[in-house]
Amino acid sequence: MTAVEVIFWASAGLLVYAQLGYPLVLLVLARLTPDAPKAAGVASPPSVSLIVAAHNEESVIAAKVANALTLDWPRDRLELIVCADGCSDATAACAREAGADVVLDLDRRGKIPALDAGVAASSGELLVFSDANVALERDSLARLAEAFADPQVGYACGQVRFVQAGEGPRADNQEGLYWRYEMAVRTLESRVRSVTAGNGGIHATRRAAYLVIDPRMDHDIYLPFHMVKQGLRAVYVSEALAVEKMVPSIGGEFSRKRRFMSHVWVTVLRGGMLSPAGYGLRYSLMILSHRVLRYGASALHVIAFVTNALLLGRGAVYDVCFGLQLALLLAAALSGIARVRILRVARYYVAMNAAITLGLWDYLTRETPTWWEAPEGTR
Repeated sequence: MTAVEVIFWASAGLLVYAQLGYPLVLLVLARLTPDAPKAAGVASPPSVSLIVAAHNEESVIAAKVANALTLDWPRDRLELIVCADGCSDATAACAREAGADVVLDLDRRGKIPALDAGVAASSGELLVFSDANVALERDSLARLAEAFADPQVGYACGQVRFVQAGEGPRADNQEGLYWRYEMAVRTLESRVRSVTAGNGGIHATRRAAYLVIDPRMDHDIYLPFHMVKQGLRAVYVSEALAVEKMVPSIGGEFSRKRRFMSHVWVTVLRGGMLSPAGYGLRYSLMILSHRVLRYGASALHVIAFVTNALLLGRGAVYDVCFGLQLALLLAAALSGIARVRILRVARYYVAMNAAITLGLWDYLTRETPTWWEAPEGTR
């Protein structure tokens, strides 16, 4: 076997493993992992601070506050904090009028520093974070809090269900399909050891475990693996449900993902993710499989495509593999012409891998900002 063949099969094999093989490995490991002992219940529910960072969210913040106040949790044990991050609209006033316990009217600093300010102003034993445009199911807080009855749990995230925000030709985002796959993987990761990422829509930490991080980084990625490094677990609670509108178009989702990935790359390359210290063998495998290979998938695709082109005519298997790669690209290109689900899935896959690479480019060539703007069509 030539060097080109070795490189092709290695890159192709890693791609297949990252997308299909890794979930199968997790399934086997999950069956070999004994059930965690049931944690003893607590006499009274812990005090909870629900913290929401909001920048120019006057259109949704009152509904967010109303949603939080209807959660199935004792009102005297719930503290609702809205961090109005440099708002030029009436976000802060709307939050106060709707009944938020604490409203911080901050200078523009970005989501992570705004949440840090909310934590500093809070008093709850559990810190729960949720985005302004996310609606929590009535029992979601109770389900999330149940995870912390286990003293080994330092972080827990719930399940976000994405709903289509629009109709017509622009309503073509396939994020919901991706998240159903992602949540299935996280269910297995949580059982085997800990999740490798959370989500900003609904997640929580113990007050003692909260970490103040570089404002360019992202809680969703940083907190889970650092909990493991502290000897704690980061778990996924599928019963803690939240609903969020997704960006209606793939183009809009591409822009959101590219921005998000510029923050993720700060976390990956400067936040300690690549250091296996404190992980153990299983979690090291999970970080390598679900994070490193996932973020490197676009590079692996390019390598597989180029080496496959060099191997054309060396056998039918190479011709078939090259045809499959061309079919993926062609399907993505045709999705703008024919509204067929499989074509839109192909376009989503190609676009999101491109966004990961361009997010790295943005991180390497420009300063990653600490602030954000709401994606189109999600309010």
